Amino acid sequence: MTGKTHIMGGVASCTAAAYFYGYDPVFMTASGVIGALIPDICHTKSKIGRRLPILSAVISSVFGHRTFTHSLLFLLITAFAAHLYFTDQSILVGLMAGMASHLLLDAGTVNGIKLFFPSAIKVRLPLYIKTGGKAEQGVLAVLTVVSCYFIANLIA
Repeated sequence: MTGKTHIMGGVASCTAAAYFYGYDPVFMTASGVIGALIPDICHTKSKIGRRLPILSAVISSVFGHRTFTHSLLFLLITAFAAHLYFTDQSILVGLMAGMASHLLLDAGTVNGIKLFFPSAIKVRLPLYIKTGGKAEQGVLAVLTVVSCYFIANLIA
């Protein structure tokens, strides 16, 4: 998936969680957007990879794309590290929701992800799409509608 789809996935997951569980929607959504971009640090041309080119190049050369940073192991390590630095549950849950949305969206692509890294098993959803294609535009549209729905209900 492209960066804009991941961003909207983070927004959709965080606004929904804020609505259902009463978290602060602003902090949660802001951290969710960041979380939705973090797994692509392994891709030097990604939004976050271009912002942190040296770190991205190192991670890419060591692990490759959609392996370690797209795994449950990375999600758990990030959750533990974030817990050490952030006490606000809205930020912690938002970060994890954004990262989880990223993994789910990338599992819905042709190449899938190595969710159980270091295992070589690839995980791909039964219905998958090509990154950047018309189907992804449809996913982006649905995520945008979902986000608008929950935002409207949060401010009402």
